[in-house]
Amino acid sequence: MSELSAERVSVEVSVHCDAWLAACPEAEALAATAARAALVRSDVARTAGPLAGAPLILGLILTDDAEQRRLNRTYRGRDAATNVLSFALIDLAAADPASPAAPAGAPVLLGDVVLAFATIEREAAEQKKNLADHLRHLVVHGVLHLLGFDHEKVEDAAAMEAREVEILERLGVPDPYRATM
Repeated sequence: MSELSAERVSVEVSVHCDAWLAACPEAEALAATAARAALVRSDVARTAGPLAGAPLILGLILTDDAEQRRLNRTYRGRDAATNVLSFALIDLAAADPASPAAPAGAPVLLGDVVLAFATIEREAAEQKKNLADHLRHLVVHGVLHLLGFDHEKVEDAAAMEAREVEILERLGVPDPYRATM
């Protein structure tokens, strides 16, 4: 199986909320870099199935709490803003490696990760974290959800958190699960 390289990953960032750029002018670049790191470090290229060897396309949307609340209400039945939502376009667990969905080498659209500004800014302040670091953490978290990682069970949460910490360390982001002073 081929190694996943940053060249095989296309990350499209869409800014729906100017507050992102006012508070963190490098938000687009930081988010895209974090998404690429999550994909490159997630071992998806070493798995059989629809992602093996395929170029990957991922969308990141930097939005406000009102849009995030609408999305959360519409797609999850929860009438509240949340920090990050992931909308997968491919179910990796259900994908049959013997029957590829697209021709070999065709790009795979993974889905979108949507991040809400005010919620993330508030969380960063409450947790005494740098906004840019918190953004990168939640991008990595959202991308891992697209790839099938979850935190519903204790052992799954531990595995996901460990993967996040390892990816973030490579980006120079402190462990987000370590208590801050």
